[in-house]
Parts: sequence; C-alpha cells; structure tokens
Amino acid sequence: MRATIIHGPGDIRVENAPEPKITASTDAVIRTVATCVCGSDLWSYRGINPVTEPQPIGHEYVGIVEEVGNDVSTVRPGQFVIGSFIASDNTCPNCRAGYQTNCLHRDFPNGCQAEYIRIPLADGTLVAIPEQPAEELIPSLLALSDVMGTGWYAAKAAAVQPGSTAVVVGDGAVGLSGVIAAKELGAERIIAMSRHESRQKLALEFGATDIVTERGEEGIARVRELTNGVGADSVLECVGTQQSMQQALQSTRPGGSVGFVGMPHDVQIDGQELFFSHVGLRGGPAPVRAYLPDLIERVFSGRINPGKVFDLTLSLDEVAEGYKAMDERRAIKALLRP
Repeated sequence: MRATIIHGPGDIRVENAPEPKITASTDAVIRTVATCVCGSDLWSYRGINPVTEPQPIGHEYVGIVEEVGNDVSTVRPGQFVIGSFIASDNTCPNCRAGYQTNCLHRDFPNGCQAEYIRIPLADGTLVAIPEQPAEELIPSLLALSDVMGTGWYAAKAAAVQPGSTAVVVGDGAVGLSGVIAAKELGAERIIAMSRHESRQKLALEFGATDIVTERGEEGIARVRELTNGVGADSVLECVGTQQSMQQALQSTRPGGSVGFVGMPHDVQIDGQELFFSHVGLRGGPAPVRAYLPDLIERVFSGRINPGKVFDLTLSLDEVAEGYKAMDERRAIKALLRP
C-alpha cells in the first residue's frame, strides 16, 4: 500500500509499505476513505520534535472496516467508522470518567496518512455510522476524529456556559473548531484571536462575535478592553506556546477557566501568578471518543459543519504539498484522499 513516511524536517514522502494485519484479537483494519495533516504533525515536520529515523505519520481518519479480530463485536467489515486519535478500551475507570485518552490500556494509532490502517482496541475506539455517509459530510466527519473533538474539549475544559464570554487563542483548525464548540455550548460573546483574513472570516461564520488581531501584551490588553477590564469567563488555548499560554491566562477573569489543548512546547507557568489569579486551568489530550456520538449527530443534523476547516484537498500522493502549505500558512488544514 501507499503510506506517508517522514524522514526528517521538511522531508515527507509517499512510499510502498506492507499492508497492516490483525495482530491482536481486539484489532480492526480499516481502508482509509479520508485522512489529513494535523497541526501537531508540523512539530515534527519543522524539526521541533526530533525524527531520528524514517517513520509513518498521521493520526486522523475515517474509513471502511476491512477486517476485525475475533474479540471485536461493535464494528464489522463494511461499516463506515470514525475513531479517536488515541485508542482506548472505553471500559477502564479513566474511560468511564470520560478521559479515554488516559485509558489504562491506551494505544497510539500512527501512520494514518495511508491507504490502510490498523486500529487497536477497536471496540472502544471506533464508532460506526449506520450507513455510508453522503460525500459532502465526509470532511466534517473526518474533523471529528481530532480537531473538532479537541476544540470541543477545550470549550468544556474552559467551562463555557450559556451566556458567557469566551476567548479562543489560536486560529488553526482546532481554534476554529473551538469557536464552533463555544457557540454550541451557549457562549454569548466569542472573541477569536486571529491575524489571517481567511481564518477571521471562517471564525465569524462559525459564531465569533469579535476578532482580535493583536498578540502578547497588546492582545491581552485588547481582550480586557472588550470585557470592561475584567477578562473573559472562559479562554480556549489552542496553540501550545509560551506566548499563547500567557495570553490565555492573563485574558481570563478571576474565577474564570482556561482550557488548554495545544501541545505544550517550552511552556512554563508561574505557580504564584496562577495562585493569585483565581484562574482555573484544565487541559490535555482531548478525550475525543467521549464526544463522538454527540458530535456525529450534530454533523448529520446540520447543526455544525467543521469540515469547512479543510481548505485544501489533495491526493495522498500530494501529501508533501499539504505539509508545505500548512507550514507556510497557505492552508488551514489539508484533507487527503488515498
């Protein structure tokens, strides 16, 4: 089969690789219908996360079940499925508490930018769609495997409530999905922080009420100006840098909450500053599996259309261009068709 392999910074190739096989009785093998490049993949592409040897890459997927292990009972060959970017049994205490990405038996599907993928813990990870979805729904369903679920968790972790004010730090696919989530959870005012016109337009379409172009101290000052000097009830941190975290924490009112879902890189938090701010802080890898049934229903009902974050569609053979376009911020998110 064809699969995407990262060899080093800026070096993405499509190569022939062995087709995945069932290796455990709880596995499923999926023929990929659509996959994509994630913003977190760019950490490796840019050399920030070291790549010491060629390795498969990609963790977002929707597809058709080809084969299942003997102990898989909730999905069957021929079904269209969506799964989380982290595999979970969905039965351990952490899963039952709603934190499937901290499953006691979690596994990490990798190499999903390929024609076929093996998904461990299939019963707890995959959700089947009753029938083949319409073609126009596939981008939105693909978004649920990571970015929409991650944006949803950011809003939940930030305790977005009906009538509240929310700030979204980051205008990538996760941040834009966070705007959708804040809107769905009832935020009355949603301030999106973005410097890019195309992303600003999409944020407004998704439900943002205000756009802040400033960053750092100027961005914090602008948010406080918009909130009568107090700060926002909820802030969604969707980047993962020191600047974005500081911007999030200082844009939040006393008693407010920050939900951080950007993978942290060199982020340090001053404990004393946090202590005196009265700001709540919760984050981590989004438990996408917990939200899939609800989000699938919202997509099928037309309430949300997160697939609009895909502004570039390529064949799998063109995956290197997808990485380059996202790295250069010419694209928000690249969808790949194997």
